[in-house]
This record gives sequence, C-alpha cells and structure tokens, in this order.
Amino acid sequence: MKIQVIQTAKNTGDRFADKGYAPVGNRNDEQKIVMNLDPETKYQSFMGFGGAFTEAAAYTLAQISGEERAKVIDSYFNQETGLGYSLGRTHIHSCDFALENYTYVEENDVELKTFSIEREQKYVLPLIKDAVKARGEELTILSSPWSPPAWMKTNNEMNNGGKLKPEFYSTWALYYTKYIKAMESEGIPIWGITVQNEPEATQVWDSCRYTAEEERDFVKNHLGPVMEHEGLGDKEIIIWDHNRDIAYERAKTILSDAEASKYIWGTGLHWYVSEEFENLSKIHEDFPDKHLIFTEGCIEGGVQLGAWHTGERYARNIMGDINNWLEGWIDWNIVLNEQGGPNHVGNYCDAPVIADTKTGEIHYNSSFYYIGHFSKYIKPNAVRIAHELNHESLKAVSFQNEDGSIVAVVMNDADATESFSLCVGGNAAKAELPAHSITTFIIES
Repeated sequence: MKIQVIQTAKNTGDRFADKGYAPVGNRNDEQKIVMNLDPETKYQSFMGFGGAFTEAAAYTLAQISGEERAKVIDSYFNQETGLGYSLGRTHIHSCDFALENYTYVEENDVELKTFSIEREQKYVLPLIKDAVKARGEELTILSSPWSPPAWMKTNNEMNNGGKLKPEFYSTWALYYTKYIKAMESEGIPIWGITVQNEPEATQVWDSCRYTAEEERDFVKNHLGPVMEHEGLGDKEIIIWDHNRDIAYERAKTILSDAEASKYIWGTGLHWYVSEEFENLSKIHEDFPDKHLIFTEGCIEGGVQLGAWHTGERYARNIMGDINNWLEGWIDWNIVLNEQGGPNHVGNYCDAPVIADTKTGEIHYNSSFYYIGHFSKYIKPNAVRIAHELNHESLKAVSFQNEDGSIVAVVMNDADATESFSLCVGGNAAKAELPAHSITTFIIES
C-alpha cells in the first residue's frame, strides 16, 4: 500500500506541496490520533466540483491579458494541472454579479417572441467555451434565475423581492425552456435548472420570493409540465437553492407532494446564515431517492487577500455537507476584480481568484487551494466511504475513486501541529498535520 501526501499550510510556502509517501507499517492501537477508513461501507456517489460563470467573472477576465485569462481558466478546469472543475452555474439573465439588470426579452413581450441570449455572447459564452476546452470535455451546467422581468412581477422591478404574478406563471416557465434551447444552440448543454435563487430573501438586487407552497405549485402545475411539453423532461429541476437553516422544512413541504416531486431531482443549498449540516441528512433520510447539491457559497463583504480563515470556511462547509449526503458542489464567482465586483448594487464579495484589472496581477486566495484539496483528487463519480476520526478539531472526508484509489482529506484548523495516523485495515501511516493546514492522502494498494 502506498500513501501519497499533498499539503497546504499557513505560514509556509506549501501549496499543493507533494510531501512524498508516508511510511506504512502495521497498525498499533496506541498510535496518537487515528483516522480509520472503511472502504467497504459506501455512501453517495459524487458528481464533482465547480464554480459560477457570472457576467462579473467573465467581464473581469476580459479586462486582463489573454495570456493571464487563459492561465486562470486553466487553473480551474484543467484536469492535470488545475482544480479539475467539472460543474458550472449560470444565471438566467441578470443577477447581482452582472453589470446591470437585464433580461432576454423586450418589455411586455408575453409571447417571448423577442427572446435572445445575444448579450451572453460578449463575455459569458466565450468563458464557458474556453473552460470546456481547458477541461477537455463537457461541463455539467446548472442554470438559475434571480428574478423574472419587472413586468411579470408584483413590485414591477427586478430588484427588492416581489413575486411572480400568477398570470405569468406559464410564460415564465416557458422562459426557462427558451434559455436552455438557446444555450444548447450555442453548443453549451444545460444539465438542470433551479426554480429560483434564494426564494426566501428580499434582496436589494435581482430577487423574487416564493413560499414553499408557491414553489411546489409552480413546479407541479407550470414548470414541470412546460419542460416536458417542450421536450426537456430530461433536464433536472432543483428546488430551494437557498440556505441550510430551513432547508428541511422547505424540502418536506415540496417533496411530500407526489405530483410536484416527480419533476424534481433534488434540493439546492447555500451556506449563508448557518452551518446546520445535519439538515441535509434530515432531507436525505425522509427523501432518500432525491439528491442534494451545493449551488452557491462565497465570502461576503469584499476582497480579503491573504486571509486564511476564508479557505478554512470553504473546507469546513465542504466537509460538513459531504458527510451529510451532498452529491455536488458549486462555488459562486470563479473570479472577481480587485474590488470584489463588478456588482450592480455594490454587494462586493471575495472569490478564490482575484484579478486586479488595474495592475494585471492575479491573486490566488487560500480558498482556491482549500477547494483544490478536494476537487483535484476526488474525481467525478467517486463514492464516499466511511471513516472514523477520534479528534475534536480535525475534520475529514473520504472517498474511493472509480480507479480504486482512496482519497482522504483532513483539515487541522487549530493553532498547534498534530501527529496523525491514517489506518486502512491492518495498515497505518503516520503524518504531521501543521497548524492551519489541509492535507490530502491518496491511498493506492
């Protein structure tokens, strides 16, 4: 058995540093801090990792040199040298990380005759196509609306919440299908859609509210049937697309309805507000035939270059969700500018990669490396396996890839170095886990 050790640690130059192979010996029960892996006990299959192709990200990348732009895209999507991203998310017309509010139709075009995604051809579509080229195969893309056009809404604006007027339910459902078909005519397959980004929030940017019952009935009576009628019944529909705190109650209301549930692939989750990871397991236990996917998370409040806690937040959330049945993980903006935008309402955030459009410098934040400790080594279709870890501050996930290799990712977010033993069957390997570090162990028999 060989155990390769890859490590990233604070206050060192180690970033995906190859530490060689850990010495493997016979297991000794007195070894300090033991993580036991049990490859025979299997859980969910994993789709992969990815990020969002926002207009803000695409626009920012268009402001730097072509050479640097290509390097950033490669750093995310290349399967050999990058993070190996296989998932993506797009916004159906504008979101807050767009340059302004915009839609794909003219005002009051109830028949959607003027529908066109021409705007996306400037920044977003070239980025997606270049990402696919860097990966060397198609991406699994999820698309989400932030708000219907203003004229379809009760508050007559795209921002500040409001609701979809009942007389436009079918028109709005048809809008999703037109988007999917338009993207696919551009050579970009769409895997699935979410019903609404953050339906429980009135945001100062593009937003629209649905109660659980309204979302259920929209899917059951409009979106599901319209998708099928338009020949898109094979596209996945995801509900909620919002925080974990009330995800279980929301999913229960919608998925308990057999007529709505038949159209729904699963529940989408964001990480804002709380880290109640157990709510994912509650949804899984009640609806084991449905799926769970992380659709958005970012560090709020602007750019935090060099911060380390940001990477640790990513790892803690990835591990917490995966250990509670999550099946896919999508970051928010893959790139933002030096301000943490552009954002048309000033809702600036951080991203794993910050491109300074004034100096041309590219900054890779700790979050980039922390995500990579999962996405580079846990391949699409890997299956989570059981592990037991008897330590208060260490956190971990473990998977078996299709090629038989086992990947265990362990984070030490405490201030002290920990000695550590990784055990598989009768074998054990020792390793050092520096303070504020993340380590990926790749085990091959």
